[in-house]
Amino acid sequence: MSDPNKAAIEAEKEALNLKLPPIVHPPEDIGVDTPQQSKLLNYKRSKEQQKTINQLFNYMFMKEELLESLIDEVSSDFEKSMKRYLVQSVLVKPPVKWLEDEGGPLPESPLGLDYSNPWHYNYVQARNQIASDLHIVHPTMKILLDLGYITFANTVLLDVTGIRAKGPIDCESLKTDLSIQAKKAEEKIMNTWYPQVISLFTKKESLEGIKPEKLDAFYSCVSTLMSNQLKDLLVRTVKAFVELFDSENQQRLPIFKMQLTFDDDKMEFYPTFQDLEDVVLSVVERIAETLQNIQTVPSWLSGTSTPVNLDTELPEHVLQWALNTMKVAIHQNLQGARKHHETYVEKYNWLLDGTAVRVIQNFQAEDHTFDEYTEFIESFFSLASEIMLLPQWMHYPMVRLDCEDLKTGLTNKAKAFANILLNDIASKHRKENECICSEFEAIKDHALKVPETTEEMMDLISYVEKARTIGIQELALRIQESRRQMSYFLDNFLFPQEDLALNAAVLMWPRKISPVFNENDELIENAKHKRESELIAKREKLILEVEKESRHMEEFTEFAELERMQQYVTDVRQLQKRIQESEEAVQFINKEEELFKWELTKYPELDKLKVNIEPYQKFFNLVLKWQRTEKRWMDGGFLDLNGESMEADVEEFSREIFKTLKFFQMKQKKELQEKRKAARKRSLIEEKPEEEPKDNPTIIMCSTVMEQIKVFKV
Repeated sequence: MSDPNKAAIEAEKEALNLKLPPIVHPPEDIGVDTPQQSKLLNYKRSKEQQKTINQLFNYMFMKEELLESLIDEVSSDFEKSMKRYLVQSVLVKPPVKWLEDEGGPLPESPLGLDYSNPWHYNYVQARNQIASDLHIVHPTMKILLDLGYITFANTVLLDVTGIRAKGPIDCESLKTDLSIQAKKAEEKIMNTWYPQVISLFTKKESLEGIKPEKLDAFYSCVSTLMSNQLKDLLVRTVKAFVELFDSENQQRLPIFKMQLTFDDDKMEFYPTFQDLEDVVLSVVERIAETLQNIQTVPSWLSGTSTPVNLDTELPEHVLQWALNTMKVAIHQNLQGARKHHETYVEKYNWLLDGTAVRVIQNFQAEDHTFDEYTEFIESFFSLASEIMLLPQWMHYPMVRLDCEDLKTGLTNKAKAFANILLNDIASKHRKENECICSEFEAIKDHALKVPETTEEMMDLISYVEKARTIGIQELALRIQESRRQMSYFLDNFLFPQEDLALNAAVLMWPRKISPVFNENDELIENAKHKRESELIAKREKLILEVEKESRHMEEFTEFAELERMQQYVTDVRQLQKRIQESEEAVQFINKEEELFKWELTKYPELDKLKVNIEPYQKFFNLVLKWQRTEKRWMDGGFLDLNGESMEADVEEFSREIFKTLKFFQMKQKKELQEKRKAARKRSLIEEKPEEEPKDNPTIIMCSTVMEQIKVFKV
């Protein structure tokens, strides 16, 4: 008998050697787009582009022929999936060691092993659960879906079709109008669709077949369906507004009012590009804010104090797509206005960035003629005219650009620079006219001034003579140029009243100056007669003065008292001063004579006086110095005396006095010889024996001082 255990072991080995059939894999085309799927997707995409069919599948669409094809395709895919699952579930590798597929014929099934899987029960259970929880197929849902389709299918919150037809508008006005439209659309929905929804769920039959424990899930499905319908409305509204700014369809673009402004020496847009962009983007945000406070059905039915709202928030990716697309579209549609602004900047920004100021300052710092100034001024006036002739309105697909304010500002700026230069040359013109009038006034004042001296009279004669010829001719040329400049200013400059008076004064001076010259002729004639009379009187007075001084000079020969030496010195000095005054009078008289072209008078006696008084002045001062020195030596301190210096001073005094004595002795001798010579010439005078001449007082004083010095030396 065989061992049962051994038989069991052999059976197990045979089971391990069983060969399973090869695993059949699912078809590779499962999950790949089939022709029917592609057709469905293309159909859906075309319907989205046309904006005529809701993106949601609705009950009516399901009844179409395409749905049957879709059901067949889904059923086929489901069947294939189930078969694949069945194969994978049944043909599971059992947990048997050394089980390998070595090929060959299929082995017989081992006894006592079960490889089956209870999938049918799980399938039935899942199907029942789906039937219990899939509330979307509830009849009430169909009614709700139909209600939403009727209300929202062919509408958006904002009507943007007629915006361009309104013509140019302010961006703020567009924002206000669309905000009002959004508010009204929201109110309409809340007054029509929402009451109908609430009314639908207040009926008992609306919840027919819904178990109490499934009620929350059912209402969750209701909220989801309502949210999807409202979100779809917002998305379509946003897309409609975004498409309004499509650069490829410019016939729908709104036209915004914009200005090129001139403020604080800057060329800017009003509103700015950023302001315009912010306003337009705020409309998208306003759409996103719409329909955000709609209560869920159970919240409204329960009437709770803290209502629960539907999730109607615009998807973030849609909002970001809209904002980014709008930014790009706005930037593209503003290119024309931006380039026009750049044209202004390229051509005229030098008027604003300091370049014009530097050019004008450099021009003013240089020395330019009046014609060069006017040429430069005309360049600014021409520039102002050029700017004024530029078009006021520039029309672009999305902008009507008003350039009037910028044109006016730039024109005024160019004119302001021209006026700076104009005021500059007007100021120079004013100063020139004032200078001309001042020179005429100076000629008048000088010509009519009574000369106080002959020299002034001669200077006046020369001055008036020059003024009559050269001066008046030069002023006439300057007046002619001033008149030429006046004609330019009258066309381009508004003179103040004082400048008009000054201009008139300049033109009148040539007529006013002629009577002045005539009056000067009379004045010169009178002055000349007076000065000649005064000159004759001064000549006579000088002759008498010289005679008087000569007599006073003769008195010096009689001075003989050494005690009055101080008085003698004073008298000599006074006479010298009078002689000096007489010399000055001679110079004045000779000068006057030269002015009058007279022969110059000479006064030899005066020259003789100057020569004769010099020895007396020297002698009297020397004696006075000796007297003072002797007194200081005799009356001063003994110890203060210096013998050597005293001896030298005494010798000096002795020599000087001796020289003076010899001079006066020689002079006396010469005078005596002249007298004798003159006497011999007189034939009528009898010859008398000559007497021995006596020393005059001056010689005696010299001798006396000589003796005093000798005594002092001893």
